[in-house]
Amino acid sequence: MDNNLSNGVFSFDLKIASYDIHPSAVYPIFIIGMLVYLFSVVSNLTILLLIATQKSLHKPMFYILFSLPLNDLIGITAMLPRVLIDIVTQEHTVYYPTCVIQAFLIHMFGGGTLFVLAAMSFDRYLAICKPLRYHAIMTPLTVAGVILLAWGMDFILILVLFLLQLRVRRCRSFIRNMYCSNFSLLGLSCGEDTTVNNIYGLFITAYMHLVTLGIQLFSYIQILLACVFNKQPDAKSKALNTCLAQLIVLGLYEFISMFTITTYRFPNVTATIRMTVGMLTFVISPVLNPIIYGMKTKEIRVAFLKIVKKRKIST
Repeated sequence: MDNNLSNGVFSFDLKIASYDIHPSAVYPIFIIGMLVYLFSVVSNLTILLLIATQKSLHKPMFYILFSLPLNDLIGITAMLPRVLIDIVTQEHTVYYPTCVIQAFLIHMFGGGTLFVLAAMSFDRYLAICKPLRYHAIMTPLTVAGVILLAWGMDFILILVLFLLQLRVRRCRSFIRNMYCSNFSLLGLSCGEDTTVNNIYGLFITAYMHLVTLGIQLFSYIQILLACVFNKQPDAKSKALNTCLAQLIVLGLYEFISMFTITTYRFPNVTATIRMTVGMLTFVISPVLNPIIYGMKTKEIRVAFLKIVKKRKIST
């Protein structure tokens, strides 16, 4: 008999998978993890505050960019603190509503990254390929509509995914991962048919990638063609530098995601490695994205250095 079954009675207090960590390594891992989390929070908040407070960044491009560090904060906050606390306390339990909230937020993060990057690539396409019409098209109303569309599509798709969970009766009490996800929540079912849930999960994954990567592919091909046919070297350089940060972020996110999926295709990969790689999907991007934009986006770098210089002068 499955020891995860509780005589058909579902308990809101769930057991969750854990790492096999030597006691002497618990606190060093916790400290490193907290430093990583705090660095991500501070760096992403810095980008958000720069965009909010610096008039030089009050442009459509940066209003859309504002969503990326916000999304990164959601992803890493939903993932890392709860895992670190579990490592220290060694309780390996999670309250069911908390588990659902964590799962919902990390799925929102995954889809949000794709939709926001698509919105940003569309903005760059208009700025580089239609510069004379850019401000006429990207009015405050249009910018707000693009941002609401990106977040709205992500929210609706993920909300339906979790509403489908309501049709599943639960008997088990063990989450087979260090964090909660739609897949791990379905693992709590009483052996019922979850085909509809699985098909919809695959559908939204394919839909998100086809739509968002399609928009980005179109945008960057048009930008590349504009660079090729533009005879002004400065214009080419500006166009490429503008898009470089977004392409690096997209490539990083897709590489981590594909690497995570690949680990599940090899039976000799241990559960600990799979859990670690899966968790890194929600940690690496929020840590590196603000560094990438800070280094590759001139306007952000200039705005940041301007504030630093002002503080040095005032002290």
